[in-house]
Amino acid sequence: MTIKIFQKEIQDGISELVKSTASVAYCSEVALCENDVITRSNDVVNKIVAENKDQIDLFYLEAVLVSTGWNKNDDVFVAQSTWAARNTPEDKQFNFMHNENDIIGHITGSYVLSKDGIAAADDGPMPDEFDIITQAVLYNSWSKEDNRERMDKIIAEIKEGKWYVSMECLFAGFDYAIIDEKGTAEVLSRDEASSFLTKHLRAYGGTGEYEGYKIGRALSNIAFSGKGLVSKPANPRSVILADKTAASFIVNPDSKLSIGEMNMSADHLLLEKQLAETKEQLTEAKSEVATVKAQIEEAKDKEFATKIEAHETAEKQAQATIDELNETIKSTQARVAELEDSLIASKEALSTAEQTVADMKQKEKAEKRKAALVEAGLDEEEVVETLASTSTLDDAAFDAIAGMMKKKAKFVPYGKDDKDTDDKKKKDDKKDAKAEQETESEEVAVDAFDDVETSEAELNVGDDAEDEVAKAQASVAEWFGTHVLNSK
Repeated sequence: MTIKIFQKEIQDGISELVKSTASVAYCSEVALCENDVITRSNDVVNKIVAENKDQIDLFYLEAVLVSTGWNKNDDVFVAQSTWAARNTPEDKQFNFMHNENDIIGHITGSYVLSKDGIAAADDGPMPDEFDIITQAVLYNSWSKEDNRERMDKIIAEIKEGKWYVSMECLFAGFDYAIIDEKGTAEVLSRDEASSFLTKHLRAYGGTGEYEGYKIGRALSNIAFSGKGLVSKPANPRSVILADKTAASFIVNPDSKLSIGEMNMSADHLLLEKQLAETKEQLTEAKSEVATVKAQIEEAKDKEFATKIEAHETAEKQAQATIDELNETIKSTQARVAELEDSLIASKEALSTAEQTVADMKQKEKAEKRKAALVEAGLDEEEVVETLASTSTLDDAAFDAIAGMMKKKAKFVPYGKDDKDTDDKKKKDDKKDAKAEQETESEEVAVDAFDDVETSEAELNVGDDAEDEVAKAQASVAEWFGTHVLNSK
């Protein structure tokens, strides 16, 4: 039987475990009682009567195969699934220690017994809780002496109560039996949405609990494949009734289970295998390892795909952030360009304003100097010429020159308008006066510019500063004599 595997079980790494545990083996509990305790229906009686009895080469057994309810391994035999499988044990093998290569008998029949000890008819209603009883025979006739001795010993020990029976069950699926804190039980279908619960089942390494709920494996599509004769199981509770002519049996009412109770034994048996079976299992294990590796590679591929998807998502988010930052950069650059243009315009406006102020100051300076020259008595042509020639002088030098021109304008030579003076006296006087004025003017000019530094003098200062100052004074004196003394 193949169990369907869901994606979540693959991701949880238990898919191979689920596949490899499609069968279980359990011990069942029985107790002896008197023959008249069990009430059998007609069809059950007919099945028992039809059994081929009293064969000298057969040893007859009857025992409980399974009971409905919840066992200690948290496997749950739900009534509906168990009822549907009630006839599957018939004609199945009876082996020794669950070794299918060591068959010592077979199951001849089965019937259902309710918790009240009443045998249920096949076509009758299903009891709420019940056991499946199996009838079986062991082969006690063998051609080889060692086989005969072995079986004689087994039968003798069965009569002494030293052997037990354990059922074998196959299943093709399971659901989840759930019990809450109040003891309320229900069955949850196993599907893609609920398959995350599988890893919490005890059969697959879980604790059997999930967020306060107790979880069991409710087996479905059950087929009982046989039973084994076992010795001293971990929790021996199965008793074999070897001589049915002396006594019958009934299942102990205390062993009847409903969901939520924990009386039924469910321990998996660890069986000793023969060398041939071990080799076969080794081959199967290698095959399973290969399958597990393939599953791991598949899981890795899916995990890698998930990581790639996450990486792509992160990359898209990062690109969106980069695009946003680029837009911010463009906006900032545009603002910077706008501010730079504004700064250039401001500088140009400032330069224009400064030039305007300089021009106004120059114009004011020219007007002031022009007024000073007009006041000194110069005509318009002389004013223009003087302003041009004195443009490089600072205000102190210009004021000194304008002052001297003003003094010159106030000086009037005698005899110019005296008609009674003769021409010779007039010429002599003028000559003497002119000579005196030139001498006086030269002295005044030199004295006036002793403390005045011209722009040209500042630029030509060398190692001998006194010589440079003397040259500048001489230059100003020459200019003064040319433009002032020789003017009208």
